[in-house]
Amino acid sequence: QVQLVESGGGLVQAGGSLRLSCAASARTFSSYAMGWFRQAPGKEREFVAAISWSGGSTVSADSVKGRFTISRDNAKNTVYLQMNSLKPEDTAVYYCAAGSPSIATMQSRYPYWGQGTQVTVSS
Repeated sequence: QVQLVESGGGLVQAGGSLRLSCAASARTFSSYAMGWFRQAPGKEREFVAAISWSGGSTVSADSVKGRFTISRDNAKNTVYLQMNSLKPEDTAVYYCAAGSPSIATMQSRYPYWGQGTQVTVSS
C-alpha cells in the first residue's frame, strides 16, 4: 500500500511558476514509476508527466513539453513537478500516482493515487 500526499498548489498569474511535490509513504518508493495527472473542471483526467523508478526516463504530454519538468528524489520518497510559463489552461486539480516500475502514461497503470492539489492560473 502506498499513500501519496500532494502539496505546492495555489493561485499564480499566467507566466508564473509553481513546484508541486508528492510525498510517498512506501519504503519501496524507489520501485514505483510515478506520474502526474490533472483534471480541469468539466473535463476528464489527463496525463501530464511520468518518471521511471530510477528517474532515468521521463515522458510528458505535448501540452506541457518545454514548460513542465518531472523529477524525483528516492532518498526523500518524493516526486516533483516543476511548472513554468503557466497558462490559464493549466488550471486543474493535479494528482500524483504510483504504479509499475516501468514508465507509463495510462491511468490504469497506476493503482495508487493522491487526493490532488488545486492549481489555478489567472490571466
